[in-house]
Amino acid sequence: MESKDKRIEAFTNRQLFLTYMAQTSSEPIGLEMKKAEGIYIIDTNDKKYIDGIAGFSVNNIGHSHPVVVKAVQDQVAEYMHLIVYGEFIQSPQASYAKLLTDHLPTHLNCVYFTNSGAEAVEGAMKLAKRVTNRPNIIAFKNAYHGSTQGALSIMGDEYWRNAYRPLLSGITHADYGNYSVIDLIDNNTACIIMEVVQAEAGIKPANLEWLSAIRNKCNETGTLLVFDEIQSGFGRTGSLWAFQQYGIEPDILLLGKALGGGMPLGAFISSNEKMQALTDNPVLGHITTFGGHPVSCTAGKAALDVLLKNKWIGEIIHKEQILYKRLQHPLIKAAHRCGLWMALQFESFEINKAIIHNCIKNGLITDWFLFAPNCLRIAPPLSITETELHLLCDIIMESITEFDTHK
Repeated sequence: MESKDKRIEAFTNRQLFLTYMAQTSSEPIGLEMKKAEGIYIIDTNDKKYIDGIAGFSVNNIGHSHPVVVKAVQDQVAEYMHLIVYGEFIQSPQASYAKLLTDHLPTHLNCVYFTNSGAEAVEGAMKLAKRVTNRPNIIAFKNAYHGSTQGALSIMGDEYWRNAYRPLLSGITHADYGNYSVIDLIDNNTACIIMEVVQAEAGIKPANLEWLSAIRNKCNETGTLLVFDEIQSGFGRTGSLWAFQQYGIEPDILLLGKALGGGMPLGAFISSNEKMQALTDNPVLGHITTFGGHPVSCTAGKAALDVLLKNKWIGEIIHKEQILYKRLQHPLIKAAHRCGLWMALQFESFEINKAIIHNCIKNGLITDWFLFAPNCLRIAPPLSITETELHLLCDIIMESITEFDTHK
């Protein structure tokens, strides 16, 4: 009888994927990829796809940038994991923290590296409660902050939360953009957590006056303002950080996705004074084994160096206009945008899903938004050239026309 090991060896990668890996949806995209370079992903049939979502805003400088690859190879040759984060002095962590804080407001001068954006959210929630000694948190409807229990508690949609109750108590969900939230911020509010640009709602930037009113009420009540820039950070909106365009600064900043340059990495950043709250009573107030992994920090720093040395951020607004002007069709009901980040709104999820399927068939990876399923996601690497951007637009328009012709 053939051994189990021999039978497994005969499995294709697709069979292994479907048999041994937990599935999070009944309809995974299911493309089998073998290589990624620049703005392109290549499957096992050698078909090239434009990565129109940059790995969900992870690959802001594109895939496999040679500077990042070389930095990772050099670091791996030195060492990988040593000991739980925060104990040994490690150059990759310290030098990346310095580079990040060099490009942030002076009070955001202390970095806690985590494994992911969701863990950064968890750490920030703990820090806010510890610093203020208050129980309550305000978040927003249609906000996405991660899928761990704490992050899920502040996620702004009951459909995603309901199956996992009971969740954290003391959470209030407000309407994004509505001034009624000002009255909810009081002396029992530890923090208000928000995206400067709501991502999964379909690219919804905050109003300046509304954001300013929140900042002022936080100042009055001693409430910490937490900005989640896990998706919007690292140039996506046309500035390194989206909050720079508002002139309003957070007390805690959350980063992830592009932070690791393609490697898993998150961070919450605040003042050194506030971060001291995690050092005693109890000691190890937040702890992580792999957070701030030296290879991830090396990759992230190399990627940020590449981003800062290139002119891509300065080109974002021009590229945004190309997208807006090119992507015009009667089926497109609206185009919500902020920098090189756009949500094309269609009449229904069914229409959007069909067009997304056409895009993938025609060589463009795209997707929908969690809280705006009728919107098509556009968020290519910032390194995309004008020629490549026009090609991306050509594929989208061709895919819409195909649907319109055959509906």
